[in-house]
Amino acid sequence: MTTTVTELWVDRGHLREHKLVERNAEPLGEGQIRVAIDKFALTANNISYGVSGDMIGYWKYFPAEGAWGKIPVWGFGDVVESRSDAIAVGERLWGFFPMASHVILTPGKASPGQFRDATPHREALPTLYNDYMRTKNDPAHMKAFEDARCALFPLFATSFILYDYLVANAFFGADTVVIGSASSKTGYGLAYLVHNDKAAGKRVVGLTSASNVGFVESLKVCDRVVSYDAIGSMDNTHKVAFVDMSGSAATIAAVHHRFGDKVVESALVGATHWEADRNRGELPGAKPTFFFAPAHIGRRTKEWGEGVFMQKAMASATGVVLAVADKVEIVHQRGAQAVAQAYLNMLDNKVSPRVGLMLSFKSN
Repeated sequence: MTTTVTELWVDRGHLREHKLVERNAEPLGEGQIRVAIDKFALTANNISYGVSGDMIGYWKYFPAEGAWGKIPVWGFGDVVESRSDAIAVGERLWGFFPMASHVILTPGKASPGQFRDATPHREALPTLYNDYMRTKNDPAHMKAFEDARCALFPLFATSFILYDYLVANAFFGADTVVIGSASSKTGYGLAYLVHNDKAAGKRVVGLTSASNVGFVESLKVCDRVVSYDAIGSMDNTHKVAFVDMSGSAATIAAVHHRFGDKVVESALVGATHWEADRNRGELPGAKPTFFFAPAHIGRRTKEWGEGVFMQKAMASATGVVLAVADKVEIVHQRGAQAVAQAYLNMLDNKVSPRVGLMLSFKSN
């Protein structure tokens, strides 16, 4: 029986242009496995993958034809066919998948808890995204967190990476951490970690749209929440480390012009406002620089040893998940058309920050 694969393809240069593609699955090569993708999360972070896909290489993980690409997502899948000696049919995996019903992986280095994909075109890409967790031996409490593991853990792990980057650099001498798009999960995860680091004693200011001010305030992780149109009224007497998730040139410029040379660090992380103008011009203060998480992880790995940093990141993410679980509603949507519509809704910023979207190409 031939397996039919359904995928969502996106125009790499025009993210709104997309199509659902159905095709017959190709046969497995020696050592490969076929994974039926059970469910995956869709967040603003995945849109950022698309925006920075050529610069960072996200499009290279699961190539498509011509100008098309497949946006990667975090999800769970089950091995339905195997020509690998290491991975058997029936194993459940967690990791980086395309927005699709199925994917072929090539397990390389394997341990009882994980394996690294050895597909040739992925070997030069950051290994963070090439590792797949084998979940059969997961403790019961982890199995109960499947949805959160997709929708929240990767984002809150990124929050920890950003937090640790600030800590490793003594917050660049800043008194205040200003977070752009504080309603994003990565944003308020970072706010939570800095706010709860009483030893550091840094003030946290969250920037968000006027409609999301109430939500961010309800999280109680910021000393002050400011709408984007009120940036000009912010107290600018302190040095600030600015971490931006919005990708909006207007927001970035407003912060830099308000604080001037008191902006001692300006890290650009995401693009929740992905269609916003990115032409910032010359700005006062520290030069805005794209933050590349794998580079920081690599530095910490050299200092702490293989795997230690990500263990810390996942432990931290667990803490944030437990702290904000009652603020996030996991919503499941199924079927190819539902996946495509959810993608458009995320592009158009129509998904509430209170929602964690879990999607599946399965219709039942």
